[in-house]
Amino acid sequence: MNSSKKKAFYFVLLMGLVSLFSDITYEGARSLVGPYLGLLGASAVVVSAVAGLGELLGYTLRYLTGKLVDKTRKYWFFAILGYSVNLLVIPTLALTKHWTLAALLIVLERIGKALRKPAKDTITSFAGSQLGYGTTFALEEFLDQIGATIGPLIMSITIAQNIKLGTIDSYRKAFSFLAFPALITIGIIFIARVLVPEPEKMEKESVSSKSSQIKFDKAFYAYLIAISLIAFGFADFALIGYHVQKFGILSPALIPTAYMIAMIIDAFAALIFGRLFDKFGINILALSTFIAAFYSIFAFSQTSANVFIGAALWGIGMGAQESIMKATIAKLVSKEVRGTAYGFFNAIFGIAWFVGSAFLGLMYSLDIRYLIALSVATQVSAVVVIFYISKIKK
Repeated sequence: MNSSKKKAFYFVLLMGLVSLFSDITYEGARSLVGPYLGLLGASAVVVSAVAGLGELLGYTLRYLTGKLVDKTRKYWFFAILGYSVNLLVIPTLALTKHWTLAALLIVLERIGKALRKPAKDTITSFAGSQLGYGTTFALEEFLDQIGATIGPLIMSITIAQNIKLGTIDSYRKAFSFLAFPALITIGIIFIARVLVPEPEKMEKESVSSKSSQIKFDKAFYAYLIAISLIAFGFADFALIGYHVQKFGILSPALIPTAYMIAMIIDAFAALIFGRLFDKFGINILALSTFIAAFYSIFAFSQTSANVFIGAALWGIGMGAQESIMKATIAKLVSKEVRGTAYGFFNAIFGIAWFVGSAFLGLMYSLDIRYLIALSVATQVSAVVVIFYISKIKK
């Protein structure tokens, strides 16, 4: 491994640790915010609306922040500002006395993620030109998912240890504890900023050659169609959990176990498909999408064995979404407009997921078979579009 690759590898590990500790912070918090809002007096409608608004703003604003990143080239400024807002509002939840302030902080946390996400992805992609985009984003996703697993576990332990204080005060203790991983995250990103003040210099010059377009081409727009189809037909795990609980397919204790299995598979699928992506290109995204396309047939069945199979397929789809999808952007778009591309990608993906989730919920209420048919059809359609992209990019 030459010095440039070695530097890029250690940098990716450092940014992976940023993902790990940030996920401990906000995934830990996200496991509690719903019941916490309820304890503060919010209705089910308010809880749902706050979550939906936060996700919608968190995704759509990324297009604007991505354009600002490209225009200013202030990659670290937006990354540090975004992480500071994203993470430091979380322990502040411990100070809230009414659901309105808590709701504001929850939405602000998502806005913070919108501020930093295009910049973080762009910074990571620069190192990816040295190591392979698939490998780079896969390693980041692997560490990210470790944090996503540890965070809720820490919250559960903290609440159990403080439950004698009362439910609401034990929640506040848990939120205040998250100040530690939040500060560690910001500390690591400052270290990364000092070590690599100009991350764009890690990018290989060949990446911005004739094969990459300064302006978005038809392959990029076709890719947006593909990821929209994937997002639209990919149900949130909350709907799977609702189905499992409604029909008593799994015990209450086993529902989070199914989710944990999905997250573990997500992490390892990201590593495997990320490596394969660097060898075989975008067709690997078609393969992972096709494998995951049939998750709904199993996840929305009536047997526990099928539900676990469905959760595993769902986890494969999630792992691909968080690694190969971002790696493909770096392949299709030059570094000059990559921040905009990541912002555009995230905004379109988020809107499609938001609208698709509502539509899938409607299909579920009408007939589960409608949901399954719609989900499989959109995923398989995405596979066709991805194969089309691979042909026009040859």
